[in-house]
Amino acid sequence: MKYRNDKYGNQISQLGFGCMRFTKKGTAIDYDKAEKELLAAIDKGVNYLDTAYIYPGSEELLGKFLEKNNLRSKVYIATKLPQYIMRSPAAIDKTFSEELSRLRTDYIDYYLMHMFTDIAEWENLKSLGILEWIEKHKKDGSIKNIGFSYHGQTEMFLEILNAYDWDFCQIQYNYLDEHTQAGRRGLEAAAEKGIPVIIMEPLRGGKLVNIPEKAKEAMKASGRNYSPAEWGLRWLWDQPGVTCVLSGMNSVEMVEENVRIASETDAGSFTESDFNTIEEIKRIIKEREKVGCTGCRYCMPCPKGVDIPATFYYYNLMYMENKKMAGRMEFAQNVGMRSDPGFASKCVNCGKCEQHCPQHIEIRRMLKEADRDLRPLYFRAALKVARKLMNK
Repeated sequence: MKYRNDKYGNQISQLGFGCMRFTKKGTAIDYDKAEKELLAAIDKGVNYLDTAYIYPGSEELLGKFLEKNNLRSKVYIATKLPQYIMRSPAAIDKTFSEELSRLRTDYIDYYLMHMFTDIAEWENLKSLGILEWIEKHKKDGSIKNIGFSYHGQTEMFLEILNAYDWDFCQIQYNYLDEHTQAGRRGLEAAAEKGIPVIIMEPLRGGKLVNIPEKAKEAMKASGRNYSPAEWGLRWLWDQPGVTCVLSGMNSVEMVEENVRIASETDAGSFTESDFNTIEEIKRIIKEREKVGCTGCRYCMPCPKGVDIPATFYYYNLMYMENKKMAGRMEFAQNVGMRSDPGFASKCVNCGKCEQHCPQHIEIRRMLKEADRDLRPLYFRAALKVARKLMNK
């Protein structure tokens, strides 16, 4: 494993473990499987573990895992204050205490204000006394580093970046999002200030793995024997402003592969030909993608039960490979045959989802488009018959 320094010279592994997408067993996280994956990662040098208050079961699992395996002192824990629901100083205190309890620790290495989109959110926290709160917890050692995660536009990111003496920040960044969200400008602005940058959605929720065949052909033509995931990760680690790249690894094989790539990659190793290949891949992908959804699930749960991420995933799938019927069939099998399928037709236009979408997708409008394409009239009729037969 290779490491990059934080603001104070601590070494963070280039590859971090994103703890949002552990495999579920029923409705709960599969602890045994997650434990194997975490042990494999830490054994191979991964030392940055990223979770959050709102990731169901994640903090609890991480706390149990670290205590059971006596690994707390071997890793850095990053977790997050859900600032968007904080209404009082007491709520901030209660949430932080709950996180310490869940994680079975008395300190957090990297603590983030979760999902800023606007400077007004930081101003609101300041009105609740967050500056004094941070100073108190840094002084008593219960918080080592303070930062923020961000989903929004570049100019607002720069405003928040300059609003406080942050220890680090976390942004969505990948070769498709090079010039959106915080983007390259944001990354380089943080680097100029000496602020470490943690990368989330490096493969855009899997979209940079499940790419069109034409894009795979462009990769093959480059002469590099890289997988789609490897292209995405190497592009990130090529940039010196990138401190750590988070990956939601849900198999030991994925851990081993990502560790291999991280251990081989240095900043400044991309050639002009490599950059040209990335540009060609971007061009091909953007030709076909319908919705820029990463599958982060911040839009969920829908009050009416619409499965928004699944709807957009299969809608994109229909076009990424230009296989409309295959996409519809996968949608029918994996969504349509559920006891409660969560079809987009349940949407009542309340707009709650759009308030939380980091990508600022017009979800209500796009759901209607996706539903028309995924379930044309003849397909709805066939699906209705199939559901009746299956539920007899």
